[in-house]
Amino acid sequence: MYTLARLALLLACFVVVGGVWVLAAGTTAIPWLWPLLIAAAVSAVASYYLLRGPRERFAARVDARATTMSRRFDEARAKEDED
Repeated sequence: MYTLARLALLLACFVVVGGVWVLAAGTTAIPWLWPLLIAAAVSAVASYYLLRGPRERFAARVDARATTMSRRFDEARAKEDED
C-alpha cells in the first residue's frame, strides 16, 4: 500500500510539474527528464510528511514479524541445545 501511495504521489507531482512546465514554456513539447526529476524530488519530500502514518504502520508490522521470527529462532536453538 505504501509503495502504491508513493507512486501515486510521484505521478501527481509529475502531472503538476509538467503542467507548470507547459504553462511556463508556452509549448506542449516538453523534455521529460527535468519534470520527472523535479517531481521525484518534490514527491520524496512530500511523502516524508504526507505518508508518515502508513510508513510507521509498515515499520511496526516489519518489527513485529522480525521479533516473532527471532523468538522462534531462539526457541528452536534452545530446544536443540537441550537434545
